[in-house]
Amino acid sequence: MVKRVNLALQGGGAHGAFTWGVLDRLLEDEELEIAAITGTSAGALNGAAFKAGMAREGRAGAKRALDQLWARMGAVGDMRMANWIAGFDANPLLNLLKLTAPFSPFDAMSQAVSPYSYGPFYRNPLKPVVDQFDFGAVCADAGPDLYVCATSVQTGKVRVFSGTEISTDAILASACLPHLFQAIEIPNAKTGEIEAYWDGGYTGNPALFPLFHADLPDDVIVVNINPLERKETPKAAHDILNRVNEISFNSSLLRELRAISFVQRLLAEGTMERGRMKRALVHMISDDALMTRLSVTTKLVPIPQILFMLKTAGRTAAERFLIEHHDDIGVNQTADLEAMFS
Repeated sequence: MVKRVNLALQGGGAHGAFTWGVLDRLLEDEELEIAAITGTSAGALNGAAFKAGMAREGRAGAKRALDQLWARMGAVGDMRMANWIAGFDANPLLNLLKLTAPFSPFDAMSQAVSPYSYGPFYRNPLKPVVDQFDFGAVCADAGPDLYVCATSVQTGKVRVFSGTEISTDAILASACLPHLFQAIEIPNAKTGEIEAYWDGGYTGNPALFPLFHADLPDDVIVVNINPLERKETPKAAHDILNRVNEISFNSSLLRELRAISFVQRLLAEGTMERGRMKRALVHMISDDALMTRLSVTTKLVPIPQILFMLKTAGRTAAERFLIEHHDDIGVNQTADLEAMFS
Protein backbone atom coordinates (compact mmCIF):
# COMPACT_ATOMS: atom_id res chain seq x y z
CA MET A 1 0.00 0.00 0.00
CA VAL A 2 1.43 3.38 -1.03
CA LYS A 3 1.58 5.99 1.72
CA ARG A 4 1.60 9.63 0.60
CA VAL A 5 3.53 12.09 2.75
CA ASN A 6 4.80 15.66 2.69
CA LEU A 7 8.35 16.63 3.61
CA ALA A 8 9.39 19.75 5.54
CA LEU A 9 13.13 20.32 5.19
CA GLN A 10 14.91 22.66 7.59
CA GLY A 11 17.84 24.85 6.65
CA GLY A 12 21.18 24.70 8.39
CA GLY A 13 23.98 25.27 5.91
CA ALA A 14 26.31 22.31 5.43
CA HIS A 15 24.32 20.39 8.04
CA GLY A 16 21.78 19.95 5.23
CA ALA A 17 23.88 16.93 4.23
CA PHE A 18 22.01 15.12 7.03
CA THR A 19 18.81 15.69 5.03
CA TRP A 20 20.61 14.34 1.95
CA GLY A 21 21.01 11.06 3.85
CA VAL A 22 17.40 11.07 5.04
CA LEU A 23 16.07 11.59 1.51
CA ASP A 24 18.46 8.98 0.11
CA ARG A 25 16.97 6.37 2.46
CA LEU A 26 13.33 7.44 2.03
CA LEU A 27 13.70 7.11 -1.73
CA GLU A 28 14.46 3.41 -1.26
CA ASP A 29 11.05 2.80 0.32
CA GLU A 30 8.76 2.32 -2.66
CA GLU A 31 5.70 2.33 -0.39
CA LEU A 32 6.35 6.03 0.30
CA GLU A 33 5.24 8.66 -2.19
CA ILE A 34 6.44 12.23 -1.59
CA ALA A 35 3.53 14.49 -2.52
CA ALA A 36 5.02 17.88 -1.60
CA ILE A 37 8.21 19.40 -0.21
CA THR A 38 8.65 22.68 1.62
CA GLY A 39 12.24 23.72 2.19
CA THR A 40 14.39 26.58 3.41
CA SER A 41 18.06 27.30 2.70
CA ALA A 42 19.80 23.90 2.50
CA GLY A 43 16.32 22.39 2.64
CA ALA A 44 15.42 24.34 -0.50
CA LEU A 45 18.53 23.04 -2.27
CA ASN A 46 17.74 19.47 -1.23
CA GLY A 47 14.12 19.92 -2.31
CA ALA A 48 15.09 21.30 -5.71
CA ALA A 49 17.53 18.46 -6.34
CA PHE A 50 14.96 15.88 -5.24
CA LYS A 51 12.21 17.39 -7.40
CA ALA A 52 14.39 17.78 -10.51
CA GLY A 53 15.76 14.24 -10.31
CA MET A 54 12.33 12.74 -9.63
CA ALA A 55 10.75 14.65 -12.53
CA ARG A 56 13.44 13.47 -14.93
CA GLU A 57 14.22 9.90 -13.91
CA GLY A 58 12.15 8.89 -10.89
CA ARG A 59 13.70 7.65 -7.66
CA ALA A 60 17.09 6.79 -9.16
CA GLY A 61 17.22 10.24 -10.72
CA ALA A 62 16.42 11.91 -7.39
CA LYS A 63 19.21 9.98 -5.66
CA ARG A 64 21.65 10.93 -8.40
CA ALA A 65 20.64 14.61 -8.32
CA LEU A 66 21.15 14.77 -4.54
CA ASP A 67 24.57 13.13 -4.86
CA GLN A 68 25.53 15.66 -7.54
CA LEU A 69 24.31 18.59 -5.44
CA TRP A 70 26.41 17.64 -2.43
CA ALA A 71 29.44 16.85 -4.59
CA ARG A 72 29.17 20.46 -5.82
CA MET A 73 28.70 21.71 -2.26
CA GLY A 74 31.80 19.83 -1.09
CA ALA A 75 33.80 21.43 -3.87
CA VAL A 76 32.77 24.99 -2.96
CA GLY A 77 35.51 25.29 -0.35
CA ASP A 78 35.44 28.02 2.22
CA MET A 79 37.67 31.01 2.95
CA ARG A 80 37.27 30.44 6.68
CA MET A 81 39.53 27.38 6.86
CA ALA A 82 42.86 26.49 5.24
CA ASN A 83 43.17 23.67 2.68
CA TRP A 84 45.32 21.51 4.99
CA ILE A 85 42.26 20.43 7.01
CA ALA A 86 41.13 18.29 4.07
CA GLY A 87 43.47 15.55 5.31
CA PHE A 88 41.62 15.07 8.61
CA ASP A 89 38.97 12.44 9.37
CA ALA A 90 35.54 13.74 10.35
CA ASN A 91 35.68 13.22 14.15
CA PRO A 92 39.11 14.85 14.70
CA LEU A 93 37.93 17.65 12.43
CA LEU A 94 34.93 18.32 14.66
CA ASN A 95 37.22 18.67 17.67
CA LEU A 96 39.60 20.91 15.73
CA LEU A 97 36.82 23.20 14.55
CA LYS A 98 35.50 23.49 18.11
CA LEU A 99 38.91 24.54 19.34
CA THR A 100 39.56 27.06 16.59
CA ALA A 101 36.04 28.46 16.28
CA PRO A 102 36.25 31.07 19.07
CA PHE A 103 39.36 32.50 17.46
CA SER A 104 38.28 32.31 13.83
CA PRO A 105 39.24 35.59 12.19
CA PHE A 106 36.31 35.20 9.82
CA ASP A 107 33.84 35.06 12.72
CA ALA A 108 35.03 38.45 13.90
CA MET A 109 35.22 39.83 10.38
CA SER A 110 31.68 38.73 9.50
CA GLN A 111 30.34 40.71 12.45
CA ALA A 112 32.25 43.86 11.53
CA VAL A 113 32.39 43.84 7.71
CA SER A 114 29.31 44.13 5.52
CA PRO A 115 29.08 41.80 2.49
CA TYR A 116 28.57 45.01 0.51
CA SER A 117 32.11 46.13 1.40
CA TYR A 118 33.59 43.91 -1.32
CA GLY A 119 32.18 46.05 -4.12
CA PRO A 120 32.75 44.58 -7.61
CA PHE A 121 34.76 41.69 -6.11
CA TYR A 122 31.72 40.24 -4.33
CA ARG A 123 30.61 36.77 -5.45
CA ASN A 124 27.95 34.54 -3.93
CA PRO A 125 29.72 31.15 -3.60
CA LEU A 126 26.41 29.25 -3.85
CA LYS A 127 25.44 30.70 -7.23
CA PRO A 128 27.55 28.27 -9.34
CA VAL A 129 26.03 25.39 -7.35
CA VAL A 130 22.43 26.53 -7.82
CA ASP A 131 22.92 27.53 -11.46
CA GLN A 132 23.47 23.86 -12.33
CA PHE A 133 19.93 22.87 -11.41
CA ASP A 134 17.68 21.96 -14.33
CA PHE A 135 14.95 24.49 -13.61
CA GLY A 136 12.75 23.05 -16.32
CA ALA A 137 12.56 19.94 -14.12
CA VAL A 138 12.51 21.88 -10.83
CA CYS A 139 9.42 23.78 -12.01
CA ALA A 140 7.80 20.85 -13.84
CA ASP A 141 4.33 19.55 -13.02
CA ALA A 142 5.83 16.07 -12.58
CA GLY A 143 7.17 15.04 -9.20
CA PRO A 144 6.24 16.51 -5.81
CA ASP A 145 5.04 20.07 -5.35
CA LEU A 146 7.93 22.27 -4.20
CA TYR A 147 7.80 25.34 -1.96
CA VAL A 148 10.86 27.50 -1.25
CA CYS A 149 10.84 29.93 1.70
CA ALA A 150 12.62 33.30 1.93
CA THR A 151 12.28 36.40 4.14
CA SER A 152 11.38 39.83 2.77
CA VAL A 153 13.94 42.37 3.98
CA GLN A 154 11.44 45.23 3.71
CA THR A 155 8.41 43.65 5.43
CA GLY A 156 9.96 40.87 7.51
CA LYS A 157 7.31 38.48 6.16
CA VAL A 158 7.81 35.01 4.75
CA ARG A 159 7.69 34.66 0.96
CA VAL A 160 6.97 31.24 -0.47
CA PHE A 161 8.07 30.60 -4.06
CA SER A 162 6.42 27.78 -5.98
CA GLY A 163 5.96 26.52 -9.53
CA THR A 164 7.61 28.69 -12.16
CA GLU A 165 8.55 31.29 -9.51
CA ILE A 166 11.38 29.00 -8.37
CA SER A 167 14.66 30.13 -9.90
CA THR A 168 18.34 30.47 -9.04
CA ASP A 169 17.53 33.74 -7.28
CA ALA A 170 14.64 32.24 -5.29
CA ILE A 171 16.87 29.46 -3.92
CA LEU A 172 19.76 31.85 -3.25
CA ALA A 173 17.31 34.12 -1.42
CA SER A 174 16.22 31.21 0.75
CA ALA A 175 19.87 30.62 1.74
CA CYS A 176 20.96 34.27 2.06
CA LEU A 177 22.52 34.81 5.49
CA PRO A 178 22.66 38.63 5.70
CA HIS A 179 26.03 38.85 7.46
CA LEU A 180 27.64 36.71 4.75
CA PHE A 181 25.77 37.41 1.51
CA GLN A 182 24.27 40.44 -0.18
CA ALA A 183 20.46 40.39 -0.24
CA ILE A 184 18.94 38.73 -3.30
CA GLU A 185 16.80 41.12 -5.32
CA ILE A 186 13.79 39.69 -7.15
CA PRO A 187 11.11 41.59 -9.10
CA ASN A 188 7.59 41.40 -7.70
CA ALA A 189 5.47 39.86 -10.47
CA LYS A 190 2.42 41.91 -9.46
CA THR A 191 3.95 45.35 -8.87
CA GLY A 192 7.14 45.12 -10.93
CA GLU A 193 9.07 46.55 -7.97
CA ILE A 194 12.38 45.01 -6.92
CA GLU A 195 12.22 43.33 -3.52
CA ALA A 196 15.17 42.17 -1.41
CA TYR A 197 15.26 38.83 0.40
CA TRP A 198 17.26 37.18 3.16
CA ASP A 199 17.39 33.64 4.51
CA GLY A 200 14.00 32.01 4.90
CA GLY A 201 14.99 30.57 8.27
CA TYR A 202 14.00 33.79 10.01
CA THR A 203 10.32 33.42 9.08
CA GLY A 204 9.80 29.82 7.97
CA ASN A 205 12.33 27.07 8.68
CA PRO A 206 10.56 25.65 6.85
CA ALA A 207 7.08 27.11 6.36
CA LEU A 208 4.51 24.37 6.97
CA PHE A 209 1.36 26.19 5.85
CA PRO A 210 1.89 25.47 2.11
CA LEU A 211 1.34 21.80 2.98
CA PHE A 212 -2.18 22.35 4.28
CA HIS A 213 -3.86 22.25 0.84
CA ALA A 214 -6.82 19.89 0.80
CA ASP A 215 -5.35 17.76 -2.01
CA LEU A 216 -2.15 17.04 -0.07
CA PRO A 217 -1.85 14.21 2.48
CA ASP A 218 -2.18 14.83 6.21
CA ASP A 219 1.25 13.45 7.12
CA VAL A 220 4.16 15.90 7.39
CA ILE A 221 7.66 14.53 8.02
CA VAL A 222 9.87 17.31 9.40
CA VAL A 223 13.59 16.72 8.88
CA ASN A 224 15.01 18.71 11.76
CA ILE A 225 18.70 19.67 11.66
CA ASN A 226 18.69 22.37 14.35
CA PRO A 227 18.53 20.87 17.87
CA LEU A 228 15.33 21.85 19.64
CA GLU A 229 16.88 21.39 23.08
CA ARG A 230 20.27 21.58 24.77
CA LYS A 231 20.56 20.51 28.40
CA GLU A 232 23.53 22.70 29.33
CA THR A 233 23.58 26.49 29.48
CA PRO A 234 26.23 27.78 27.06
CA LYS A 235 28.89 29.98 28.65
CA ALA A 236 31.68 30.29 26.07
CA ALA A 237 31.13 33.10 23.54
CA HIS A 238 31.02 30.74 20.57
CA ASP A 239 28.61 28.35 22.32
CA ILE A 240 26.29 31.25 23.18
CA LEU A 241 26.32 32.41 19.55
CA ASN A 242 25.64 28.87 18.41
CA ARG A 243 22.62 28.43 20.70
CA VAL A 244 21.20 31.83 19.72
CA ASN A 245 21.47 30.70 16.09
CA GLU A 246 19.62 27.46 16.83
CA ILE A 247 16.83 29.18 18.77
CA SER A 248 16.41 31.84 16.06
CA PHE A 249 16.16 29.28 13.28
CA ASN A 250 13.76 27.03 15.20
CA SER A 251 11.37 29.75 16.35
CA SER A 252 9.18 29.91 13.23
CA LEU A 253 8.86 26.11 13.06
CA LEU A 254 7.90 25.94 16.73
CA ARG A 255 5.22 28.59 16.21
CA GLU A 256 3.62 26.57 13.42
CA LEU A 257 3.87 23.32 15.37
CA ARG A 258 2.20 25.02 18.34
CA ALA A 259 -0.64 26.14 16.05
CA ILE A 260 -1.01 22.59 14.72
CA SER A 261 -1.12 21.27 18.28
CA PHE A 262 -3.81 23.84 19.16
CA VAL A 263 -5.97 22.81 16.20
CA GLN A 264 -5.52 19.14 17.09
CA ARG A 265 -6.71 19.84 20.63
CA LEU A 266 -9.78 21.74 19.40
CA LEU A 267 -10.68 18.88 17.07
CA ALA A 268 -10.17 16.28 19.81
CA GLU A 269 -12.37 18.24 22.24
CA GLY A 270 -15.04 18.72 19.62
CA THR A 271 -14.74 22.50 19.93
CA MET A 272 -14.03 22.72 16.22
CA GLU A 273 -16.03 20.88 13.60
CA ARG A 274 -13.99 18.29 11.73
CA GLY A 275 -13.22 19.30 8.16
CA ARG A 276 -13.02 23.02 8.91
CA MET A 277 -9.23 22.86 9.28
CA LYS A 278 -6.71 20.27 8.22
CA ARG A 279 -5.65 17.80 10.90
CA ALA A 280 -1.95 17.42 10.17
CA LEU A 281 -0.10 14.34 11.43
CA VAL A 282 3.42 15.45 12.32
CA HIS A 283 6.49 13.21 12.35
CA MET A 284 10.12 14.15 12.92
CA ILE A 285 13.41 12.70 11.74
CA SER A 286 16.40 14.09 13.61
CA ASP A 287 19.62 13.23 15.41
CA ASP A 288 19.97 15.76 18.21
CA ALA A 289 22.84 13.80 19.79
CA LEU A 290 24.93 14.42 16.67
CA MET A 291 23.73 17.96 16.02
CA THR A 292 24.60 19.09 19.55
CA ARG A 293 28.20 18.12 18.80
CA LEU A 294 28.21 20.45 15.81
CA SER A 295 28.11 24.24 15.68
CA VAL A 296 27.68 27.32 13.50
CA THR A 297 31.22 26.72 12.26
CA THR A 298 30.42 23.35 10.72
CA LYS A 299 27.31 24.85 9.11
CA LEU A 300 29.54 27.28 7.22
CA VAL A 301 32.32 24.89 6.20
CA PRO A 302 31.18 22.24 3.68
CA ILE A 303 34.08 19.81 4.24
CA PRO A 304 33.49 16.54 2.34
CA GLN A 305 34.42 14.33 5.31
CA ILE A 306 31.79 15.96 7.51
CA LEU A 307 29.21 16.03 4.70
CA PHE A 308 29.49 12.27 4.25
CA MET A 309 29.39 11.71 8.02
CA LEU A 310 26.15 13.72 8.09
CA LYS A 311 24.72 11.81 5.12
CA THR A 312 25.40 8.51 6.90
CA ALA A 313 23.76 9.84 10.08
CA GLY A 314 20.74 10.95 8.04
CA ARG A 315 20.33 7.53 6.46
CA THR A 316 20.56 5.91 9.91
CA ALA A 317 17.95 8.28 11.37
CA ALA A 318 15.59 7.66 8.45
CA GLU A 319 16.06 3.90 8.77
CA ARG A 320 15.24 4.10 12.47
CA PHE A 321 12.12 6.15 11.73
CA LEU A 322 10.89 3.70 9.11
CA ILE A 323 11.44 0.69 11.39
CA GLU A 324 9.64 2.32 14.31
CA HIS A 325 6.92 4.34 12.58
CA HIS A 326 6.28 3.16 9.02
CA ASP A 327 2.93 1.68 10.06
CA ASP A 328 1.93 4.92 11.82
CA ILE A 329 2.05 6.98 8.62
CA GLY A 330 -1.49 7.86 7.61
CA VAL A 331 -2.81 6.66 10.97
CA ASN A 332 -1.05 8.19 13.98
CA GLN A 333 1.09 11.23 14.68
CA THR A 334 4.50 10.23 16.08
CA ALA A 335 5.82 13.65 17.14
CA ASP A 336 4.63 14.37 20.69
CA LEU A 337 3.53 17.98 20.23
CA GLU A 338 1.55 17.97 23.46
CA ALA A 339 4.70 17.18 25.47
CA MET A 340 6.71 19.65 23.42
CA PHE A 341 4.46 22.55 24.39
CA SER A 342 3.36 21.49 27.87
